[in-house]
Amino acid sequence: MIKNSTAPFAAFLLRISLGILFLAHVGLKIFVMSVPGFVGFFASLGLPAIAAYATIFLELLGGIALILGIYASWVAIPLALEIVGTVVMVHGKHGWLFTNKGGGWEYPALWAVALAVLFLLGDGAYALKRPSRSMS
Repeated sequence: MIKNSTAPFAAFLLRISLGILFLAHVGLKIFVMSVPGFVGFFASLGLPAIAAYATIFLELLGGIALILGIYASWVAIPLALEIVGTVVMVHGKHGWLFTNKGGGWEYPALWAVALAVLFLLGDGAYALKRPSRSMS
């Protein structure tokens, strides 16, 4: 059973947590790997440079949108697809445990499920901009 009185706050907590994680994740790409380093990593996977820039853009704007609650439940969809892409392109071959060399797919899978849960729950409390139609 869903606790209707607290579910909006659960979605809010999930939304904020996911947004912070995405900002930290994109910060790693920009400040640690560097943008050229990240583009080079994408090239090593056989992906075009534009995909690396799109990933940085999606994670940065997506993280901000999640934190502020700007169409957050809908923003969760492309972010979840991106994370599933990391499982397919990078982490899947390293096994289940994220502590494996190269990072397994355990953590990205959990992240993708959390984004799917946010999509199903909705934006939650304190969202700045919600979709005008609900799924219910």
